[in-house]
Amino acid sequence: MSENDGRQPLGDVIIEARDVVKTYDTGVVQVRALKGVSIQVRRGEMVAIMGPSGCGKTTLLNSLSGLDDFDSGVVLINGEDITRMADDRKTEFRAKSMGFVFQTYNLLPVLTAAENVELPLIVSGTRPRQAREMALDALDRVHLRDWANQRPSQLSGGQRQRVTIARALVNRPAIVWADEPTGALDSQTANEIMDLIVDLNRSEHQACVIVTHDPKVAARCHRTIHMADGVILREDSQAVMVAAAAGH
Repeated sequence: MSENDGRQPLGDVIIEARDVVKTYDTGVVQVRALKGVSIQVRRGEMVAIMGPSGCGKTTLLNSLSGLDDFDSGVVLINGEDITRMADDRKTEFRAKSMGFVFQTYNLLPVLTAAENVELPLIVSGTRPRQAREMALDALDRVHLRDWANQRPSQLSGGQRQRVTIARALVNRPAIVWADEPTGALDSQTANEIMDLIVDLNRSEHQACVIVTHDPKVAARCHRTIHMADGVILREDSQAVMVAAAAGH
């Protein structure tokens, strides 16, 4: 098996974090969630972030993507320093270059699948007719075009996650962030969702950063970052993980 499992060669560095520190003040005690974390992710690379609950996985994802502020350090996305961006510029930057997939789906229950997928396009100023065409195309890529007019309550958990993935990909972003994307799914559906994510990574060549507790999900990625207590303990390549799983 090759390092990229048949996928395109990895490109240049698109995500770079240097000495990122994040502290939460509970009012009683200060908790250092990130203690000087530095990582790089290349274009087209799928990276899993693993570790026990409370180790800083989601905090790192939110800090890298600009969803959360952090105390010190630098995060460069495609060479741009998001720490220096004003909030409105950061919001626009995320909308155009990033997609997000969450365990809880974050779909609006009153909207159809197509309306949920096209929402970020409408917000960013895309004309309604073009937004609908792009939303239907994205649903087609996740094999849900026939369910475009169904609301979330009419869809299974796996179908809802496919809608979430379609929404994340509708702008064809350079980066997809996923926080426990299979956490609410049974094992068969989780495997189907990971098949879809891997196939889309291969065809779209985005960087994909996945926070997960599931070693099966991590094994589908190029590289796994292991965290504990706000620091990175080690990194495993796909080849190392496959050998370990085989008992070598």
